[in-house]
Amino acid sequence: MSDCRVDLRSGGEFYTVMQDPEGNKFPNSGCFLEVTDEKRLIWTSALVKNYRPAVPATTSDKECAHIVMTAVIELQPTSSGTRYTACAMHNTPGQRKLHEEMGFHEGWGTTITQLEELLKQEKAY
Repeated sequence: MSDCRVDLRSGGEFYTVMQDPEGNKFPNSGCFLEVTDEKRLIWTSALVKNYRPAVPATTSDKECAHIVMTAVIELQPTSSGTRYTACAMHNTPGQRKLHEEMGFHEGWGTTITQLEELLKQEKAY
């Protein structure tokens, strides 16, 4: 990731720029719909900050900005820690398939593994 802006509030901006090994940059914009501390986070690429409609992106083999999705992350305390649930909803089965083919599951899996490692490090201190 070469750039990131996060305004963690309902209506706030969620902006990232991913960069591939060749140096090509792929920006993605979104809007937080719900931010409930330590419980729930919902954002969508259908809107940009302040709930404004997103400008449709052009289709590209490597870019995912043209894939419209809404994501829901939920955290629930359990007796042994925290249950993390993630759900990504796409507007068509075709867009879901495109996102999967781009490595969506692997990317989110890597992210949660990195979070788990970070939390283990913090727990050690």
